[in-house]
Amino acid sequence: MKPGIFYGTSTGTTEKVAKLIAQAVGVADTDVYDVAKTSPSTVGDYDLIILGAPTYGSGDVQDDMADFLDGVRVLDLKGKKAAVFGCGDESMSSTFCSGVEEIYKALKDTGATMVGEYNTFPYRFESSAAVPVQGGEAVGLLVDDVNEPDKTETRVKDWVKTLI
Repeated sequence: MKPGIFYGTSTGTTEKVAKLIAQAVGVADTDVYDVAKTSPSTVGDYDLIILGAPTYGSGDVQDDMADFLDGVRVLDLKGKKAAVFGCGDESMSSTFCSGVEEIYKALKDTGATMVGEYNTFPYRFESSAAVPVQGGEAVGLLVDDVNEPDKTETRVKDWVKTLI
C-alpha cells in the first residue's frame, strides 16, 4: 500500500503533524504535500490518502484545503483508502476541529473507503462536526497542539495503527 499525505497549513502546526504522521507510517518526504502547491489529481497516485488541515473561524476548514477539496470532490477514488486529521484548539469548544468533517465528506463522496476513526476520550470540548455522535468517535484524528502538545505524538502513533 502506497500512502500519500496532503495538508493545508497557515501557522505550520498542521505541517508538523503531517510530518509526524509521515514518520509513523514510514512515508518519504516526497510523498508529503502542501496542498497550496499541489494539484488535487495527485491524490490518485496513492492507495492510502491522508488529508489534514486546521479549523478556523466558526468551524471552517483552512482556505488552501478548501480550494484543494474542490478538485478532490470530482475524482473517482474507489478502491483506495482515505483518512483525515485536523488541528484545532479545544478552547474553541463548540467548533473544535469541525473542518475535519468537510475533508471527510469530500473524500467519502469520491468513493474512497474511509478509515481512521479516533476515540475522543479524554478530549475536553463541547461539540464538533467531526464527531457525528456526541461523545463518540471522531471521523479522524483530532489534534490540539496548542493546549496539549505533549499528547500529539502519542495520539499520532495510536491513530496510525488504525490505518494499516
